[in-house]
Amino acid sequence: MPSVHKLNESKLKKDLPEIRPGYTVVVHQKIIEGEKERIQKFEGMVISRRGGNELTATITVRKISEGVGVEKIFPIHAPTITKIEVTKKARVRRAKLYYLKDYKKRLKETAA
Repeated sequence: MPSVHKLNESKLKKDLPEIRPGYTVVVHQKIIEGEKERIQKFEGMVISRRGGNELTATITVRKISEGVGVEKIFPIHAPTITKIEVTKKARVRRAKLYYLKDYKKRLKETAA
């Protein structure tokens, strides 16, 4: 009988880019509505990452939509996540960027 770790490693996605707090990402998520299936994009800044490279690893992405801050937590190895693209990289000094909820200035970008 295979060990639990071997089973979990087989479900990990291998084609994920490096995702760190401060990066602006586009998450493509598969949405099923009735019998129809579509891909929904969510673009925002990664404000935290949890779980390392485990099967339960998640990222918290925040965006401003019509003047209101919206946060979503994505399990990065979930089968509903089809693709994650990194569009911008910003240099930050912290692992959790919760201060951006009240912060009005933009972060300095680095070369992507």
